[in-house]
Amino acid sequence: MRLYASAPPRHTALSVLLAAVLLLAGGLLLTGTGRADAADPLLSRGKPATSSSVEDDGLGPENAFDGDPATRWASAEGSDPQWLRVDLGATASVSRVRLSWEAAYAKAYRVEISADGATWTRLATETAGNGGTDDWTGLTGKGRYVRVYGTARGTSYGYSLYEAEVYGTADGTTPPTTPPPTTPPPTTGAFTVVAAGDIAAQCTASSSSCAHPKTAAQAQRINPTFYLTMGDNQYDDARLSDYRNYYDKTWGAFKAKTRPVPGNHETYDPAGALAGYKSYFGAVAYPQGKPYYSYDEGNWHFVALDSNSFDDPAQIQWLKDDLARNAKGCVAAYFHHPLYSSGGHGNDPVSKPVWQILYAAKADLVLNGHDHHYERFAPQDPNGKATADGIVEIVGGMGGAEPYPIETVQPNSQKRISGPYGVLKLDFTDTTYSWQYVGTDGQVKDTGPTYTCH
Repeated sequence: MRLYASAPPRHTALSVLLAAVLLLAGGLLLTGTGRADAADPLLSRGKPATSSSVEDDGLGPENAFDGDPATRWASAEGSDPQWLRVDLGATASVSRVRLSWEAAYAKAYRVEISADGATWTRLATETAGNGGTDDWTGLTGKGRYVRVYGTARGTSYGYSLYEAEVYGTADGTTPPTTPPPTTPPPTTGAFTVVAAGDIAAQCTASSSSCAHPKTAAQAQRINPTFYLTMGDNQYDDARLSDYRNYYDKTWGAFKAKTRPVPGNHETYDPAGALAGYKSYFGAVAYPQGKPYYSYDEGNWHFVALDSNSFDDPAQIQWLKDDLARNAKGCVAAYFHHPLYSSGGHGNDPVSKPVWQILYAAKADLVLNGHDHHYERFAPQDPNGKATADGIVEIVGGMGGAEPYPIETVQPNSQKRISGPYGVLKLDFTDTTYSWQYVGTDGQVKDTGPTYTCH
């Protein structure tokens, strides 16, 4: 049981007896800060709660704040990280957080506070939890939202709390949660990304039918914060000489701002799989020494993966560890082979295990290439079931390679375009994302919905 946020003293029987006497005498149990936080009122009872996931409908996050020791919140099983959040309804000075764990407890977790639900400050850290009751006192934090952020499970199950109690003093300030109807929502942390896959055929701008010079020109006109590619960047076998002769003359103009992933054509290089790709992009494609990597922009965490080697245990373990470390509120992943596609290649089950990991981590968006068309899907889970907490998948394989026809329309497919070349223009804020498919003529061919991050 945790009684202090840092280096608690070990209580002797005498000190416990003395504390009891003081309490009976009307005294107050003081914390390491000297504050009488044990007497601060309970702020979290019955307040709105959210969580990263739930095991089933009867184990929702509200159960941890209802005052009933028989009800509980439980996250999805077998996945880190997971979190539980409460909205106190107004800014408060938080002095104590008491957690009553079920058998599925956290071995490692953080208690955090936030003024806006987006930027979090750590109040306490547990690295060797053993379940039971953790009573964090002596805390000093101010904010409206408090969350328990679990990073390592103590069992093979999930995370489960009977009760999570937040104590402190409210200052009566209630920040607005929604702007007036006439005021547009804030766009803090906004940035734009351009994306495409299946790009450089072996042709140049001297041929009027050569498409990748045109998609590159449109991509450059948009002038995003950065560019990303979804593989098959260079046809046919991605030799270094081909990269230099074709890709480099168009999309290579913004190579320093590009964050690529390889496709299957990058594995065909006679010099060795990914040899030309690695030689051409260098540290741009291998910033962490592997053909898979991650980075942050605003409140977004981006994960770039090599779907040619989804059977590599090292990449899969890296992905799990990377997502467990992520502290951003929104997650996007991109790789070449789509789990779902209505094009000639169709669905690719090689990506399903990765989808399962991403879905468990509440990822929001997946971008793919491979099939040479544009397609967007409604949010769905790894089994193809439409669900509001699912992942939105976009196929954007119209960067310059010859288009493929639409063959078998998949469930949850909302829009498909084959023929007009173009790029994805993706707009991100701290809490939302939206996009357009922009043709080489500058015309918007499709506009996706605006989604809020999980």
